[in-house]
Amino acid sequence: MAEEKSNALSSHVEMKKVWELLAILVVTAIVWNLPTGSFGIDGLTVVQQRIIAIFVFATLSWLTECIPAWATSLSIMTIMCVTVSKNAFGIFKSDGIGDLLDSKEIMASFADPIIMLFLAGFVLAIAASKSGLDTLLARNLIKPFGQKSENVLLGFLLITGLFSMFISNTATAALMLTFLAPVFAALPANGKGRIALTMSIPVAANLGGMGTPIGTPPNLIALKYLNDPEGLNMNIDFIHWMAFMFPLVIILLLLSWRLILHFFPFTQKTIHLKIDGEVHRGWRMWVVIITFIITILLWVIPKSVTGIDTNTVSMIPMGIFAITGVITAKDLQEINWSVIWMVAGGFAIGLGMNGSGLADAAIESIPFGEWSPIVILAISGLICYFLSNFISNTATAALLVPILAVVCRGMGDKLGSIGGTSTILIGIAIAASTAMCLPISTPPNAIAYSTGLVKQNDMLKAGLTCGIISLVLGYILLYFIGQLHFLG
Repeated sequence: MAEEKSNALSSHVEMKKVWELLAILVVTAIVWNLPTGSFGIDGLTVVQQRIIAIFVFATLSWLTECIPAWATSLSIMTIMCVTVSKNAFGIFKSDGIGDLLDSKEIMASFADPIIMLFLAGFVLAIAASKSGLDTLLARNLIKPFGQKSENVLLGFLLITGLFSMFISNTATAALMLTFLAPVFAALPANGKGRIALTMSIPVAANLGGMGTPIGTPPNLIALKYLNDPEGLNMNIDFIHWMAFMFPLVIILLLLSWRLILHFFPFTQKTIHLKIDGEVHRGWRMWVVIITFIITILLWVIPKSVTGIDTNTVSMIPMGIFAITGVITAKDLQEINWSVIWMVAGGFAIGLGMNGSGLADAAIESIPFGEWSPIVILAISGLICYFLSNFISNTATAALLVPILAVVCRGMGDKLGSIGGTSTILIGIAIAASTAMCLPISTPPNAIAYSTGLVKQNDMLKAGLTCGIISLVLGYILLYFIGQLHFLG
């Protein structure tokens, strides 16, 4: 009987997704075939209209999740190649439809230098896990926090936050939750200490990801548009990002520590902590350690000293680990390629907007310059925060950043009052990372919820409070560094 109910529910969900997809295709077809004058953009071409329709398809697909997010991104790139590129089907090409895109550039979205930086983060995480470096670090980093329950909680918050700056938030959460098993054995089953420790992992993983460019995909998406040589060309490197985001993350983790303790106080004052895990001794461990040190140093030392940029540095660990056998072909299967496809799809949308001339046409037709910078900043942050609680923060950033890059260009020097375009785009990265009030908001939340130790209302209470405070403080910091012109 239970199996029949499960099958019926699964069938219902599948049918719901089918109907949602059909509805999205109908809406996309309508937008695709509307008269070009319906959009209120002077001189809108057929190619630009198709880009708008593709954007509508992407937005609705990511929001409803009727197909997987990575499949949406792959569909975006496929549709663009066959309908708006120079190598499109003949029926989609004719005189006077506007500037067609280069299909090579569309496909190159998957090999963007930012994607290489993202891949380096995955490879470093796999190497750390295989060698046992992650366990070794966790074991030794937690020791200084002693055995007092409150301090152990702080230790888990700070260590999780630190790890998530360099390896994926999802991998960090999974790793740190395994270390909590022996801790739970020493805590009373009916106390709130277990909830506090469990909640500390997703909160720290989500917030910690803001600390470096590779910490989470929204950071990389924002960085791509900030550093685009043909766009803003701001040359924000690894150390620039960390100079203001790392202190912010530490402050947010300390505040989260006090908030979690307020909501879920410990009844047992001390915890006897023991972190088990296999550490592989030998030369490969030293290869991993030395490569980690070299990579991080090259990331934080300015390009003016080394002559090599952040994206190029990302190739070094991948090359070393491949040559030495630390990473094998089988290990590459562990990389979350679906997330990489999702990021690439967002880049393809941005390429379509700029390459087709849609961005310029929108700037000329919509009076962005008359809008208040504060309104743009507040609305963009709130929309991103809201959406990121329900859909992937990567998908949210991929949707919003290209649009806001266009809006910021249209506002020109007027954004100087809030610190410029960087305030808006980095604000999106912050807003995406602070959205963590539901089990579905982020993979770390889902992992923590799956333990059964955290109820949905517990996550809502802690995640909403920590998230909103982090969002407000993050935007205040961005405003002040903008006033100081720290980012140029």
